[in-house]
Amino acid sequence: MLRAAGFGSLAAAAAAVLAACGESPADTQAEAPASAAGPTMVQVTPPDGPISGTILVDGSSTVGPISQAVAEEFQKQFSDVRVPVGVSGTGGGFKKFCAEETDISDASRFIKSGEAAVCDEHGIGYIELPVAIDGIAVVVNQQNDWIGDSITTDELRKLWAPESEGQVMNWSQVREGLPNEPLLLYGPGTDSGTYDYFTKAINGEEGASRGDFTPSEDDNVLVQGVSGDAGAVGFFGIAYYEQNAEVLKALQVDGGAGPVFPTTENILSGKYAPLSRVIFIYVSTVAAERPEVQTFVEFYLKNAANLVGDVGYVPLPAEMYDLALQRFTTRKTGTVSALDGVTDTPNSVLQAWKAGA
Repeated sequence: MLRAAGFGSLAAAAAAVLAACGESPADTQAEAPASAAGPTMVQVTPPDGPISGTILVDGSSTVGPISQAVAEEFQKQFSDVRVPVGVSGTGGGFKKFCAEETDISDASRFIKSGEAAVCDEHGIGYIELPVAIDGIAVVVNQQNDWIGDSITTDELRKLWAPESEGQVMNWSQVREGLPNEPLLLYGPGTDSGTYDYFTKAINGEEGASRGDFTPSEDDNVLVQGVSGDAGAVGFFGIAYYEQNAEVLKALQVDGGAGPVFPTTENILSGKYAPLSRVIFIYVSTVAAERPEVQTFVEFYLKNAANLVGDVGYVPLPAEMYDLALQRFTTRKTGTVSALDGVTDTPNSVLQAWKAGA
C-alpha cells in the first residue's frame, strides 16, 4: 500500500544542516513550526485588496507535491482563489506554459533552449524561481538482497545506457557474482525533468537511455512496479521513496568517492553526487501582472522553507528564497542556465545570482 505521510524529521534535519552552515532558524523567512500540528504560515497581503480567480499550475511530478502543499495553505487564507495543480511532467508542463495555457510551470530542471524559443514565439516571458533541493533515489525491491546496499554510477550506466537495450537483461550482467535474475526497469517518462536529469548525469546526455523500460509520469505507478517484482529497479525523486520506504529499498550511490545514501544532509551538501539538484517553478510574466498570482508567488517563496520538508524535500538556504523574491518583484526574466558553467546545484545558482545574473 502506498502511503503519504508528513516528514517533520526531514525538515528538522534540514534545519540542523542549515544551522551547521551558519544559518539559524531566525535567518529563514518563514516562521518556525508552532506545534506538531504543522508549521505557522507567513501571511501575505494582496497588492490591491481582496483577490479571486484561478491560478493554473502544471508540470513536474517532482515539484507538484510542493506546489500542491503551498496551494492548500494559500487557499486557507484566500478562499476565493482556486489553484489546481496538474502533473504532466516538466516537458509537458512547458508545452502548456509556453502556449499560455498555464500561469506557473513546475520544473525539475532548467528550461531548455527549444522550450524557451517556443515561449518567445508566443510572447511569454518567464521568471525562473528555485524552490527546493531534491535528490533522485535509485530503488530496488525489498526482496533484492543480492545487490547489497549500494550501486556505482558505472553500474547504473550499464543498466540504463542506450546500448544496453535488449542486451543487459539480467542482474548477472550488471555485476559479477549477481544472480541470473531478470531485470525489470522503471523510470519517469520522457517528458519528465527527472528523466532528463538522470540520463544526463548517468549517461552523459539528456534523453540518452535504453527504451525497453516501463515509463510513467506518475511516480506512484513506478513505486508500485518496483515494489511488485523482486528483479525490479527504478529511479525517481527522493520524496516518493520517503513516502514509500516501507515497500522499497533505496541504494547508496557511488559516484567515485564511495557510496552515499540520499539523506537530507548529503543532498544539501552536494555529497550525494551526481543525483542531487535544485528544482523550480517558472512564472509567466503575463500572469505575474495579476494580483492573485503576485500574492500566490510571494506566499510560495515566503513559506516554501516550512513546507518542502513536509513533502520530502530539502529547503534552500534562506538567502536564495530572499533573492528569488527579489527576482520576482523586479520581473527578472530568463534562465541562469544560459550562462557558461552554471549547473542546477544551489551554490552554482546562488553564485550566478550574486554575479548579477
